[in-house]
Amino acid sequence: MATTPVSSDIDLFADEILIDPYPTYATLRDLGAVVHLPANDVYALTRYDAIREALGDPETFSSVKAIGFNDGVNDALQGTSLASDPPTHTQLRKALSANLTPRALRGMQGQIEAKADALVAELAAGAGFEAIDALARALPLEVVADLIGFTGEVKANMLRWGQAAMQVIGPMNQRTMESFPIAGELYGWCSQVTAEQLTEGSIGRGIFDAEARGEIPEGTAGHIIHQYLGAGVDTTVAAIGNVVALFGRHPEQFELVRQDPTLVPAAFAEVLRYWVPIHVWGRRTTRDVEIDGALVPAGAHIALLLGAGNHDPRHFTDPDTFSVERNPVDHLSFGYGPHGCAGQGLARMEGHAVIAALAKHVQSFRVGEEERLPSNITRSIESLDVLDVVAA
Repeated sequence: MATTPVSSDIDLFADEILIDPYPTYATLRDLGAVVHLPANDVYALTRYDAIREALGDPETFSSVKAIGFNDGVNDALQGTSLASDPPTHTQLRKALSANLTPRALRGMQGQIEAKADALVAELAAGAGFEAIDALARALPLEVVADLIGFTGEVKANMLRWGQAAMQVIGPMNQRTMESFPIAGELYGWCSQVTAEQLTEGSIGRGIFDAEARGEIPEGTAGHIIHQYLGAGVDTTVAAIGNVVALFGRHPEQFELVRQDPTLVPAAFAEVLRYWVPIHVWGRRTTRDVEIDGALVPAGAHIALLLGAGNHDPRHFTDPDTFSVERNPVDHLSFGYGPHGCAGQGLARMEGHAVIAALAKHVQSFRVGEEERLPSNITRSIESLDVLDVVAA
């Protein structure tokens, strides 16, 4: 007979947990595969298998009015592929991902690698640099602006809009309330943008062309562009910042990649597993469901703790060790199933390009202390000094 899920008084969105969630993840995993958190009014999934199964079962774990942890953002996300289930999701996702397939991205690979190489080569020529503004933010902002065709004022606002779009997915705390007006600027712009405002030949123009051909519902092109910016900037910034921080903390792992560049893809996968860019993502149960012997009721709000799953010793051997030779291709940081990250190919391309450029141009470096600010959804580094750089 199924039991009632164990409860905990942990607040997932407390400042100290957001800055370093991994001790809390271990505590929750030890309590059970699903833990009721009254402070957040959610049932948290904490173990790898439970999270992956939920991600692969949209009929039971719905995304409709479920992604975020406040009603306002869930209402605002209606009509997007993020917040829909099949078959609506399938149609919207097709337009979102059409320009993000390996074939579609192939033409961009050389450009991204050249941008990363030039950027890192310039930084490596000095004695040190600040890694977040100079590298982790600089590359994704330029790549996404070129991809979608952003120019002028929109390009200048990409970072603050992207950060706010992720922040408002959290509960209605101070961070969320302060970010809603900024996220509203992005939403308002996406609601009114026309094809002519985007660079000719860009993917943004292509989305409007798909709408004109009737391949996606009328009025949804702006929603899709919103997702490119809302979900595709802040998370990649976090991942690239983590690359630099983890190589700085583990110089022996960086040396392995320098000596064997074929480890680049495995190294990026391990960065994503070890420090997940996204704390938590939401779902809602459509029926009573048993998870590892515990019964979760229909209509329950589910919190998927992707980082907890990525450190589950039931799935990953010695999960708290950072090892570029692990090659954890089944990590949860890109999600799984129908809602798996549409932009993961682009994110990999950027991450691989940065790691390859660092391995090529830098022999060794140190890092200072990471400065982190609590953030509801994205766990990223605010500033990170790279010191004593020795060029290769």
